[in-house]
Amino acid sequence: MPIEQRVVSGSKIGGNNKIGGAGANASAEAEAEAPAKKSKKKLMIIVLVVVLAVGGGAAYVLLGKKGGGEPAAVPPPEKGAVLTIEPVSLNLAEGHYLRLGLALQLTKDAGEETPDTAAALDHAIALFSGHTIAEVSDPATRDALKAELVGQLDEVYEGKVMDVYLTNYVTQ
Repeated sequence: MPIEQRVVSGSKIGGNNKIGGAGANASAEAEAEAPAKKSKKKLMIIVLVVVLAVGGGAAYVLLGKKGGGEPAAVPPPEKGAVLTIEPVSLNLAEGHYLRLGLALQLTKDAGEETPDTAAALDHAIALFSGHTIAEVSDPATRDALKAELVGQLDEVYEGKVMDVYLTNYVTQ
């Protein structure tokens, strides 16, 4: 009966395998595939995170901050009563005068109670006084001053005044 003898070698024939050389190649391939699988998995996770971030940013921009598309347009308030203020004479620059009369267009939400006009008159005097006659006579400047007055009165009267009409506007 023949005796079979096996030689176990660590580094020469089979690498780190204790038995045989055929398993050495399979083991080396498995070790090479493990880092490749890990790097592919890591790459897929990174790609997924980037895609989700870009998609979320796009949704935020397209749908608006609160979602639901564009913000709903607020309808303009309905016109209510018109409150007339008696004309006053204002000092302009270089010894000139402006006779200014105002009317306040109130909203329907203002109610039946008549607001005090002293604040409106005070803001108009502060805004128009001190300008030159050329400035207050210029239609563009006059419209800009009127628009600024409307903005100030909207804050003072808490949205109850929606427009200002110039009922008397005479320079001297």
